[in-house]
Parts: sequence; C-alpha cells; structure tokens
Amino acid sequence: MSYTTPSSGPSVATIVTATVGVITTSALAYAIYFDHKRRNDPDFRKSLKREGRRQAKAAKIEQEQQGKEERQRLRDLVDEAFEEGVPDTAEEKEQVFMLEVGEGEKLCNDPTKVKEAALCFFRALKVYPNPQELMTIYDKTVPKPVLDAIAEMIAYDRTINSTSSGSSNAGVE
Repeated sequence: MSYTTPSSGPSVATIVTATVGVITTSALAYAIYFDHKRRNDPDFRKSLKREGRRQAKAAKIEQEQQGKEERQRLRDLVDEAFEEGVPDTAEEKEQVFMLEVGEGEKLCNDPTKVKEAALCFFRALKVYPNPQELMTIYDKTVPKPVLDAIAEMIAYDRTINSTSSGSSNAGVE
C-alpha cells in the first residue's frame, strides 16, 4: 500500500512565477500607458518639460552652492596658511619647501585628499623664491584637480602675486 499526501495547493515556484509575471505585466502596462499619454496629451508633455526644467534648475543651484562651499573651504585653508607665516631664513624656507612638496606628492595619489595636497603645494609656493617658475613645474607634474585648487588659492591670496612680481623684478636689476 502506498500512501500519498494530499496536495496542499500551488507550489512555491508557481507562486513566485505568477508574482513575477504580474509585476512584469504591470510594469509593461504602465510603460505603455505612460508612452501613450506622453505622445497624445499636450498637458502631460508640458508638465514633463516643466518637471525636467525644475529638476535641472535645482541641480544647477545645488552645484553652485557646492562650488561656493568649496571655494570657502579653500579660502579658509589659505587663511590658515597665512596665519602660520613664512620662515625667515633661507635654510628654514628650504626645509619647509622640501617638507611640503614631499607631503603634497604623497597626498596627490589619493583623489580624496585634493585640498590637502593643494595646501601643501601652496605652502611650498609661498616660501619658494620664484613662484612663477614653480607654478610652471606644478603645471607639468601636478594632477589637474590639485592644480585647479592651487590656482583658486593663489587667486584668493594676494601676497603670492606681489611676491611673484617682486621676484621677477629682482632678477631684472
């Protein structure tokens, strides 16, 4: 005598297959409805365009805000570097220069440390006798994001510009 168990309903595989089928059919039906509405309803098209413009405007505002915050962080770093001051003797300047360039080169390899690397190179630039020459070297060796941050720092710090023009005049005399 063989004893069989009565069937207790549909199997799990059947339920999963049916559920996936219903979800797929619903998604396809919505896509067809959306496409039909988009093609045939002028008010719907207008609302889609309005929504797209609104999202683009919000993204632009957010990007501008992030840019302002980034510039402010760079300015704060420049202010910190300015408060530290510049060493007096040539030996101290050379030591600071070598230390900062070495640290900047290490930090350049990490894309999350762009501001820190730029600050190191900026400090080295402040103690270097000919900043224009050093910027030419930076232009060839430093990654673009770090170079852009250095340029932003230089634009904010007016002492570098006067130092560079003073050093170029000193070489002419």
